[in-house]
Amino acid sequence: MTGLSLQDAAAKVMVALDKPDAEGALRLASQLEGTGCWMKVGLELYYAAGPSVVRELKSRGFKVFLDVKMHDIPNTVRGGARSITRLGVNLFNVHAAGGIAMMKAATEGVAEAMAAGAADNAPLIIAVTQLTSTNRIVLNGEIGIPGSIEEAVVRYAVLARDAGLNGVVASPLEVAAIKAACGSDFLTVTPGIRPRGADAGDQSRITTPREAVDGGTDYLVIGRPITEAADPSKAFHNLLKEMSGS
Repeated sequence: MTGLSLQDAAAKVMVALDKPDAEGALRLASQLEGTGCWMKVGLELYYAAGPSVVRELKSRGFKVFLDVKMHDIPNTVRGGARSITRLGVNLFNVHAAGGIAMMKAATEGVAEAMAAGAADNAPLIIAVTQLTSTNRIVLNGEIGIPGSIEEAVVRYAVLARDAGLNGVVASPLEVAAIKAACGSDFLTVTPGIRPRGADAGDQSRITTPREAVDGGTDYLVIGRPITEAADPSKAFHNLLKEMSGS
């Protein structure tokens, strides 16, 4: 049994607002106001609507995960992190494949923005390990990384921890190994969540919400099972029941 209350379950959910415009994203978000869940703003929405959609979500009381996956030279990432901190998001990510110096630059950008009084609270920073659409054939044959998915993910997680980041994005299947290598307080944010009976879509490494919670993950990123449902609010609350076992 998970022992989660519905309120605690909601606080673990990051709803992926993968919409092509602010109007559709905010219309969906309005159905989940007051629930205590997070909103994840990814590349499609951020490129279409820009910083204003983040500010609007914050004004409505949501915590925001800005999923921009920065991967560039350290100086550019440092500047990007300063700008993101000024925007007031609660969490953002970089690619662990950029290396320790790049990830450290993200923490430095946040620190510089905070020293300048740019925000009330510093955002958490997490690193992308391997996309949940990646399987071993892609990892070994296309990306050129040998070994298993879990080995590659844990290696990147350790680099992120050593760079001073707060956690990583990974499949729920790798959570136990990440926690064992990096400590129980090292955050895991897990896409690849599909409620019982839902289509896997383009995800390769997936679990149910209940399995993810029982596996010890900190946050669940869930998009299409909620955002493409006929009744997103109902789908969200059914998800909470599944997570809590109620």
